[in-house]
Parts: sequence; structure tokens; C-alpha cells
Amino acid sequence: MIKRAILVLADGTVYEGNSFGAEKDAVGEVVFATSMTGYQEMLTDPSFAGQILIPTFPLIGNYGVNPADWESDRLQVRGFVVREECTQPSNYQCAAGIDDYLKQGDIPGVWGLDTRAITRKLRSHGVMMGMITTEKTTGQAVEYLRTVPDYGTTDFVREVSTKAVYDWDSAGLPAEAPRVALLDLGCKFNIMRILRSHGCRVTVFPCTATAAEMLAVNPSGIMLSPGPGDPELLDYAAATVKTLTESGKPMMGICLGNQLVARAFGGRNFKLKFGHRGGNHPVKDLANGRVHITAQNHGYAVDPESIRNTGLEITHINLNDNTVEGMRHQTLPIFTIQYHSEASPGPLDNIYLFEQFMEMMGAQ
Repeated sequence: MIKRAILVLADGTVYEGNSFGAEKDAVGEVVFATSMTGYQEMLTDPSFAGQILIPTFPLIGNYGVNPADWESDRLQVRGFVVREECTQPSNYQCAAGIDDYLKQGDIPGVWGLDTRAITRKLRSHGVMMGMITTEKTTGQAVEYLRTVPDYGTTDFVREVSTKAVYDWDSAGLPAEAPRVALLDLGCKFNIMRILRSHGCRVTVFPCTATAAEMLAVNPSGIMLSPGPGDPELLDYAAATVKTLTESGKPMMGICLGNQLVARAFGGRNFKLKFGHRGGNHPVKDLANGRVHITAQNHGYAVDPESIRNTGLEITHINLNDNTVEGMRHQTLPIFTIQYHSEASPGPLDNIYLFEQFMEMMGAQ
């Protein structure tokens, strides 16, 4: 028997649908993502920690889930809201359906509501806190939402980062292979997979690691990962990044890594109205005018005025809203991007940035 469930937004708007996944309440910032495929990668992306995710593509679950598409060691979203759940997936890799996948990860979901209407609501009014519930009334849910912390007040990086240093798979690599010290702020596995495919040994450090601890492995380069939440809360990580920038080691920052580099040089970040999430965002490379279609997942952006006269210069902009999508330092071997060059999900057009990082390390 299908159980009814509702999604209630903090402003009292309610959307009624059907429960799937775990039967429990969930609270989080309600966001939408525009990727047409890749729901498993999105569900396990640490950058979605603390959020209720709504794909704009209407049919979810049609190819099931499989062990190869995990992007972290667990489901990271607080809840999942879809237009239609496919109960008969068809794909040669399929190991389970989306309902069982959510149940195993203890994540509640709602299907059968108008996700287009919710998306338009969030685009007009901005993202807001919301609640999935099968038991509470709309009034009870709204009252409860008034008591929970706002998304922007929580440090989710500490929740998703590794708790201990570890080495990613390096079997078969020569002893002289370049080593990358990766600061895990909410890293997706595909970053390590791509570095490994380029011949790198990867040592992953917790978000609370010091610069001295990371430099102690004598890395050829430093990678700053993506991650969730407001970068302005991460004073400890910004201080680490600042010290790392003074080491002279080649550095690449992705998404939250981009924002922390800005902070390390005295810049600031601000919250976007509804963020950039999905696999179809146009970004212009200011050096050559080329436009890339990119994968993105962030709700904050670098304030361009705040990085004037810091040594950083803007290299990429978002063609939808002209926000900062990439930077480089004028004298130090540092470059960053706001989008996800590792995709998962999204287009793989920007893998070349990893090759640029490899060239930087080879020049040392």
C-alpha cells in the first residue's frame, strides 16, 4: 500500500506525493539539480550534505543503481524528491532499484509531486529549508522548521570529511610517481580516480589536517576538493590553505577549494539565490573565449570585488549570471575552478584541467 508523504517548505508551501525510501522525517535545505542522468552520483556527492535534493529530470530510477557509481561511502542527501519513480529499472549494470537504495541508506523520499512547480518556486524565492514527513501536518512541519538551524549556520565539511589520513589505490604505480596531497573537504571518488588514471599517488587528508602534516609527505602538488556549505564558516581550513599557498607547491582547487583559495588571499564569498547544480552550466574561459559546458554543485560564489589586488585574477565566468568560475594566481603555481572538472555526473569536457595540473607538477 502506497503511503502518502508531503514536502513542506519553510514559508508554508506544501507539496503532496507518495513516500518511498526510508519512512522517516527529514529536514534540509531544498535544492534542485538539472542533470538528466547521474542520480546515484548526486545522492552520494558530499556537496549535497544537509540538503533535500530535487532532480529536474522527471523520471528517476530507470537504470537502477550499481557499485561503480558511488561517489562517497554513503548517501549524503537528507532527502530525495522526484516526479516519477521507475520501479522496473533496465540496465546491464543494475544491482538494485532506487527505492531499495534509499532504504538501505536510511534516506526518505517523495515521488508523484510536481517538481517543475517546486523548481520554479525556488528560482523565484530562493532556496529555503524544508521537511519531508509522512506523519506531521503542514502546520506541525512549519513549526518544527522554525526550530532547526539554517543550512548556512552548520559546518557540514566536518561531517563528510575523512576522519583519518589514507592512501587511494596506487597498485602498479612506480615508486617515483608524483604524489598529490588532497585536502578532503567533501571529495568525490572520481577526483581520486582521475588522478590515479594520470599516474598519481594520492594521499587524502581530513579537513582539519594542518599544512605541516600535508607537506610532510613531500607532495608534488596539492589538491583542494569540493565540499558542502558556507566557506565563510571554515576559518580552520582557510588558514591551512593560506599556509599551503606559501609552500610554492602547485595547487589546484575545485569548487569549495576555489572559495577557500579566495579566502586565503583575503577574499570573501556570498550565497547565491538558488545555486548552480547540474551538468549543463556554460562557463567562459576568459583567456581564449572558449565556452565549456560544465558540471556544478554549489550554493556560494567568490565576490569578485574582494579579490582585487590580492594577486588572484579571474580566469572563468558563468555565462548565466557572470559569477566567478575560476581563478589563478599571477605569480604562484595556483589555479582554481568553481565547477567540477571531474564531472560525475555531467560532461567530461573539462578533464584537461587535471592535465594542466600534471604539467604544473612536472615543471617543479
